[in-house]
Amino acid sequence: MSNRSSEALSPLPKRLKEARLAKGLSQKRLGILAGIDEFSASSRMNQYEKGKHAPDFATLKRLSDELAVPTCYFYCEEEWLAEEILRLFKVDS
Repeated sequence: MSNRSSEALSPLPKRLKEARLAKGLSQKRLGILAGIDEFSASSRMNQYEKGKHAPDFATLKRLSDELAVPTCYFYCEEEWLAEEILRLFKVDS
């Protein structure tokens, strides 16, 4: 069994930041676009990207819609598979 913590196992923070930066959005702007209150959008997105908190599925779905990536991308541990998921999603879109 691995000695990594469950927080370290979650690829969500890294994938969320990668997708946001690829779209050229600030944390605040992405949060607002996803329906988070403008006064807390930046801090909530920062917490998601730092892995301190995780968005519920409905929020993650709104974030994925704004970022134009499938929700499964956020949970993919393997880099090669994450890239393949994005490639397939773009072909299908």
